[in-house]
Amino acid sequence: MNKFSIIPCSFRLLSIGSYAELIETNGRNRLLCGGRELHAHLVTSGFARLTRIAAKLVTFYVECGKVLDARKVFDEMPKRDISGWVVMIGACARNGYYQESLNIFRDMNKEGLKLDLFIVPSLLKASRNLLDQDFGKVIHCMVLKCSFESDAFIVSSLIDMYSKFGEVKNARKVFDGLAEQDLVVFNAMISGYANNSQSTEALNLVKDMKLLGIKPDIITWNALIAGFSHIGHEEKVCEILEMMCLDGHKPDVVSWTSIISGLVHNFQNEKAFGAFRQMLTHGLYPNSATITTLLPACTTLANIKHGKEIHGYSVVTGLEDQGFVRSALLDMYGKCGFISEAMILFRKATKKTIVTFNSMIFCYANHGLSDKAVELFNQMEATGEKLDHLTFTAILTACSHAGLTDLGQKLFLLMQNKYRLEPRLEHYACMVDLLGRAGKLVEAYEIIKSMRMKPDMFVWGALLGACRNHGNMELAKIAAEHLTELEPENSGTDLLLSSLYANAGSWESVVRVKKMIKKKKLRRFPGSSWVETV
Repeated sequence: MNKFSIIPCSFRLLSIGSYAELIETNGRNRLLCGGRELHAHLVTSGFARLTRIAAKLVTFYVECGKVLDARKVFDEMPKRDISGWVVMIGACARNGYYQESLNIFRDMNKEGLKLDLFIVPSLLKASRNLLDQDFGKVIHCMVLKCSFESDAFIVSSLIDMYSKFGEVKNARKVFDGLAEQDLVVFNAMISGYANNSQSTEALNLVKDMKLLGIKPDIITWNALIAGFSHIGHEEKVCEILEMMCLDGHKPDVVSWTSIISGLVHNFQNEKAFGAFRQMLTHGLYPNSATITTLLPACTTLANIKHGKEIHGYSVVTGLEDQGFVRSALLDMYGKCGFISEAMILFRKATKKTIVTFNSMIFCYANHGLSDKAVELFNQMEATGEKLDHLTFTAILTACSHAGLTDLGQKLFLLMQNKYRLEPRLEHYACMVDLLGRAGKLVEAYEIIKSMRMKPDMFVWGALLGACRNHGNMELAKIAAEHLTELEPENSGTDLLLSSLYANAGSWESVVRVKKMIKKKKLRRFPGSSWVETV
């Protein structure tokens, strides 16, 4: 029995170290009620004002998803030096509150405090996950100004960030700028290459590190496997597995999960199930990542049999109770049309995470149950549940499908003003679709023009589809031009434009567009489907 489990609610007086350990236990197990009782005791006994205890309470509240409570404790700390800011920013970044960690850093800057070495990795992690390139580059400049660029851990974080942004050249510049690269830095750069489909460069870098006398570890080999699996180079994956074994490393769960992920990504779903079975024959037990990686293959196949088999395995092994696995199962049942099974899974979840909520809202939205999606979103808000970019993508999708234009516009503003979340491409695509369905094409186009990033094919596609439904030729031409730039080999845009001209009776324009299609030798991309036979 844990030595703290016998302590009554009234609490006995303990040492500072024991209190700190007890706070950590409550945070690790997400025991919000017990932690609040302990906090009250610490306030009345005077211990809450101690910097060490206050720092532990900050971390506890962040781990329980109560960032506002954490900030309140932080603001009341009697001695709020740089270490307090490190704790607050680090706790937010570790627990997925990335926007909050950046906002807190901005507040720290306003107080005139200098950048601390221990804050940098947390800030780079937040920038990476938010895809906030501008902020990330600002932090990089501050790193150079403070002469932190020789720290291997910070260099690895910078490489990870630039790689996530797709700026592999900048990642390589950071790598080359370090006087002495160690295994961690090499692995970061190899992963960066692999994750950006530059697997040949990753393999060359492994050869370079060997020449320097640095021996690759399991992380190095798994990065290579992930990279070549992602681009569908199965023969090369087999070669790397052989090289890996010769180097003294056996493929582990991560290795097999990467192989399965690559096969699913390249629509080799039957091979993915084969790899899963092969993994089991090697005596390796799939983890939650393996299950969540394989489940999308079931939705693509529209074959519920495989999904139910994996669900059964998850129940037997106890993986079903893990948040990401339950959410993936929920998503799988929803996409296969089994909405009742998805609802049962959601209700059975003892600890509903943001991932579980998001999956259920998406499920409702995609099945036309927008009222239930809105109800669940309101429940999240009322209970103080953390809302992220995916939450708003899900609820905006629901609003778009149900024609809830006013509510959608209100939520779009709420996301930015209250939750301080910068809209991403998917949010703009939802808003263009929402306004387009309502016939507000000019407003939809104005939103596109106000975007801080370059609109993608989904944004312009939503506008073109709305123009077709409402017969707006002027905006249709603008959308079609941009889509043609983005997808020059796809004839779908020109065919849709031709259909619009035909509906408007502009037959000369129809002939002109069709001649252009023939001249450019454009082709249609055929559709495909899987049908389960009984």
